[in-house]
Amino acid sequence: MVSVLFLFVLTLMIAQLTRAELPGTWELLVPNAGIASMHTAVTRYNTVVLLDRTNIGPSRRMLPRGHCRNDPNDVALKRDCYAHSVVLDLKTNEIRPLMILTDTWCSAGQFLPDGTLLQTGGDLDGLRKIRKFQPCEADGLCNWVELKDVELVNGRWYATNQILPDGSVAIVGGRATNTIEYYPPRKNGPVLFPFLAEVEDKQMDNLYPYVHLLPNGHLFIFANNKAVLYDYEANKIVRDYPPLDGGPRNYPSAGSSAMLALQGDFSTAVIVVCGGAQFGAFIEKSTDTPAHGSCGRIVATAPDPVWEMEDMPFGRVMGDMVMLPTGEVLIINGAQAGTQGFEMASNPCLYPLLYRPDQPLGLRFMTLNPGTVPRMYHSTANLLPDGRVLLAGSNPHIFYKFKAEFPTELRIEAFSPEYLSLDRANIRPMIEGIPEIVRFGEGFDVSVSVSLPVVGIVEVNMGSAPFATHSFSQGQRLVKLAVTSAIPDGDHRYKIRCTAPPSGMVAPPGYYMVFAVNQGVPSVARWVQLVA
Repeated sequence: MVSVLFLFVLTLMIAQLTRAELPGTWELLVPNAGIASMHTAVTRYNTVVLLDRTNIGPSRRMLPRGHCRNDPNDVALKRDCYAHSVVLDLKTNEIRPLMILTDTWCSAGQFLPDGTLLQTGGDLDGLRKIRKFQPCEADGLCNWVELKDVELVNGRWYATNQILPDGSVAIVGGRATNTIEYYPPRKNGPVLFPFLAEVEDKQMDNLYPYVHLLPNGHLFIFANNKAVLYDYEANKIVRDYPPLDGGPRNYPSAGSSAMLALQGDFSTAVIVVCGGAQFGAFIEKSTDTPAHGSCGRIVATAPDPVWEMEDMPFGRVMGDMVMLPTGEVLIINGAQAGTQGFEMASNPCLYPLLYRPDQPLGLRFMTLNPGTVPRMYHSTANLLPDGRVLLAGSNPHIFYKFKAEFPTELRIEAFSPEYLSLDRANIRPMIEGIPEIVRFGEGFDVSVSVSLPVVGIVEVNMGSAPFATHSFSQGQRLVKLAVTSAIPDGDHRYKIRCTAPPSGMVAPPGYYMVFAVNQGVPSVARWVQLVA
């Protein structure tokens, strides 16, 4: 008996020691946000908009008195006085309820050039709705506005939004909607996009397509296991990419996807697609079918592109890929078995991974310090201006359910990558001066301070604020600017000459988090508006 107890205690000690030695730290920001966030976006005012769906019944946050929503067709609540969207103040971690009128279940979003969050589609009465959230200071009263003078021509449920070089937004696909339309609406309305129908299988697997704007101005669109290069101006496919091995990769079998940092002369774009569920898991409602662990990487701009394959340390479905300020990718959230859908996954993947794109094949993944909160179906991950990653949501149930193996999750956490560890604080730069507005191709100066002398190049990198939902960050982008060496400017200060992105094809107009990165350690970002 003593030996068994000794072995048990020893095993616990080893597990705790192993965890402590892995990079990264976790913290609880909000113990109860009131809602489980299905969609999340960070605004230029350092607030975070969190959004669930409206027909989910009571949340755990009330609307202000006198602001109830009346809907005779709502099966859960005819008179709904509960919030289904909130805004988080990152400075105080305080939550303010927001009012959303129509159903946003599995909808899409994107920030417009003026910083307004465009939000499109959903289910039921939200199927054709267009909404806007114009952010304000944390103590302001900004709220959702449902547009009355314009709506989507085609209903959009499980669609993807992508901002374009001119600041308009492409709205791609949706359930039983194999078209593309635009906001602002174009004169000829939606255009047919047969590719989405061609890749649909018996369990769909073509929803929430992965859409990336390449620096040549075309759209890389991936659905199921195939991808095309789409010229949206001419409405034609200009390239078919080779299929990606390993089964379906999009909803309901979704892994995730990211475009790696654009840099140099901005002529090269590399796309990575990781994880996913095995085909059939959704049809069979199998919660224990192992998820894929494979990743495909392709140079989308190459003359003869091919997929380069590698395996993650864990199989993962419903993972999120977050572009970090350094150009590395954090893979976080999800499950190791099952598929997307209500109560259709198991074995949460608590270990984040760091994908290091510059490392050789086979050495790119680093396992990080595990969390303790399962983040599975309907969870999100977003980069914050201070370099942390915000984790929210996880509700694998039709309504809120707190007595379950994987309960509805109202906690909001933050994960700090290793670059924020205390032993690197003395090389962490601080941006002391930067223009609030820069124009395409413009040269501008960034002033930084660093405690220890600067060795080598200090990068200046621009990160977009994407709309995260269903394991994909719509509009996610990191651009590494051309910079000069850091020139000493007195008292631990340095001046860096930067050149803004040359066009909207490299970085669409809008607000970006601009980070100074010194020896792999990012500053707190400053928000800069990029304009034509």
